[in-house]
Amino acid sequence: MPSAGLSPRRAVQLAALSALLLLYSLQLAGALLPHTALFVAASALGLVLDLYLQHRQPGLLALLGKVRFDVVTRQLLRDMLVVVGLVRLPDVEPVEEMGVVPLLLGCYAAHFFCQGVALLVRRSRTLPIVTRNVDASALGLSAAPPRLLLRQPSRRLLRFMSPATAGLLATAVTSDREWALAGLGASLLLSVVAAGYLGTWLLPRKRLPDEARVLAWLDDWLADYRPTTGMYFSGGATSAYQANMWLDTLAALDGRPIIVLRERFMVQKIEATDVPIVCIPKVAHLMHLEHSTLKTLLHPANSGKTSQVLRIPTIKHAFTNHGESDKLSSCNPYAKAYDEVWVAGPAARERYQLADIGVDDRDVVEVGRPQLAPIEPYAGPPAPGGFTTVLYAPTWEGWTDDPGNTSVILAGENIVRGLLADPAVRLLYKPHPMTGSVDPRAGEANRRIQAMITEANSGRSGARPGPEAEAELRRRTDELDRLTSTAFRASVDEAERMMLQSRPDGGHAAAVTAAREAWEAAYWASFPAWEHQIITGPRPGIYACFNQADLLVSDVSSVVSDYLSSEKPYAVANTSGLSERDFRAGFPTVRAAAILSPSATEVPELLASVREPGRDGLAAARAVLKTHLLGPSDPPSLARFNRAALDLCAAADARNSRAAARTGSDIPGQRDDAAAGGSATESAGTGEDAEPGPAGTGGGARPTEPSGAEDPALRA
Repeated sequence: MPSAGLSPRRAVQLAALSALLLLYSLQLAGALLPHTALFVAASALGLVLDLYLQHRQPGLLALLGKVRFDVVTRQLLRDMLVVVGLVRLPDVEPVEEMGVVPLLLGCYAAHFFCQGVALLVRRSRTLPIVTRNVDASALGLSAAPPRLLLRQPSRRLLRFMSPATAGLLATAVTSDREWALAGLGASLLLSVVAAGYLGTWLLPRKRLPDEARVLAWLDDWLADYRPTTGMYFSGGATSAYQANMWLDTLAALDGRPIIVLRERFMVQKIEATDVPIVCIPKVAHLMHLEHSTLKTLLHPANSGKTSQVLRIPTIKHAFTNHGESDKLSSCNPYAKAYDEVWVAGPAARERYQLADIGVDDRDVVEVGRPQLAPIEPYAGPPAPGGFTTVLYAPTWEGWTDDPGNTSVILAGENIVRGLLADPAVRLLYKPHPMTGSVDPRAGEANRRIQAMITEANSGRSGARPGPEAEAELRRRTDELDRLTSTAFRASVDEAERMMLQSRPDGGHAAAVTAAREAWEAAYWASFPAWEHQIITGPRPGIYACFNQADLLVSDVSSVVSDYLSSEKPYAVANTSGLSERDFRAGFPTVRAAAILSPSATEVPELLASVREPGRDGLAAARAVLKTHLLGPSDPPSLARFNRAALDLCAAADARNSRAAARTGSDIPGQRDDAAAGGSATESAGTGEDAEPGPAGTGGGARPTEPSGAEDPALRA
């Protein structure tokens, strides 16, 4: 049950807000009474608290901004109260004679002027494209201005106005106007100097090239690099894993690979790779790919922006998905928009035909799952007298209310309780990272499961690895972090990152793979064989957990299909409400699985079948189902995937050759019409309702394409 009280974070925010309002009230009271000590103390503490909130409570400040009580309003109110206090204090020289007000207004004018210059600089440093692993030295990129000046106006105002506030308060205490003039002068000078310094980024030496020059450079780079096969990806901040799982496969393909992104932030979300990355946010700029040598784009996910790239007729498109399961999400009707749909094996082909969503069977290509190469095959039952390692990897609850999506809510605790009851079991618990994001009950069950595992560990004891194992893990962690973490200075912007990441170090991706494998070995060696593990972070990955496990317990998800490549025993929880017979019939991936009911009373028998192969009656079924789900082992999946890519590139070449032939024929095209001032209709003898050819073909009549090779944008 959720806590009825405030969370610690909310309590701190409420206390900070209360203190801020109290200090404003005390400042007003001190100014009106007048009471010098109260007035000065409240003013100074209010400024200090605001500076603290800027660094430690940005969420609270964002909330204050929504109610129009942002930093400018708060600082202006604070300074107005200071002026009121100076007017009310009897021993202070009249404010109008000190010249305080004009200087104070000048400080704010200088601040807004500096902000205007910062806005111009930010716009000038926003490039139409962002790249990584691409030599961008020809663009003459420069380092970014200090972040405080360019992108943090709130912090800049508070810091630059601190001398003014301090000087005014010093005048309130000493009655000497020199303090106020000195403080205001310092604040004014800071803003003026900052504006002038920022202005140097608008001069030719530091100013970045304009849009036309950058796009011309992109065309030149594409012409020089001559990409053939690429991966297109668009998505949210948490979806990068869908693209990252294809990096090694893309890099291993014949030809020149490229990664095309649409969101600027995604450039840094892509993991270590030597493949050039080009982010093209605007759809108009995306059309520059039409005139490149790019022939094929692979799509690991559907997104709203996918339809934009499908407009390019010179490129063939294949949907690879980011995992296969028996869920409806693996048969999205959007798939018919692509030229081809690449699946692992016959099961997925059948799934599309049974779904009857318009995907032509001739457009489905079986390519296997190249990512599964790191998964080790079944090596026999656990050693007698040793521990049986069980991986419980439930999926998340999904966007629907289907109780069969995840076992965590209805069966998770029973499954874990049954496994922990066996003293010879070592449990690895790796829940989906989005568990609890939709249904709070899943998050609560997940927390209870972790508490059960922690309590079970407290009741176990035994020998632990020595300090050298922990030292090795720390060393491997440092090495992996060094290779995978890019350290930028705080003021870096995307243009500077583009400059710094222009050329990949040769073999960097291979070095990261080797470091990750070494880290995984050190990780498992740092724990005793009897200790249960709760794995919630990205390391170790799910495949590394597969290789440790003797048994997988999961739900209907792509985890089951991937694990099946090892042919190890696995079990699937049935929380769908279906009978076991209907459950097996409805979900092909569970046909070779042991089925667990929500009560999980089958766990003891399941463990016995893992330890005694003679009681495992599903071994042959797993081998058959593996081929059905993932395709044959020979030729290897990567070879089949590469062959499919080459074939699709050949199809793109054939289509483009036909389009070029039509362009040179006597039949004028749409672009010829435009060049002729719209007279092509008369010369061609066609009516104004004639269907134009696809963009980029130059043809006026829509060609007849063989099945599976038509323009994907029109098929959608």
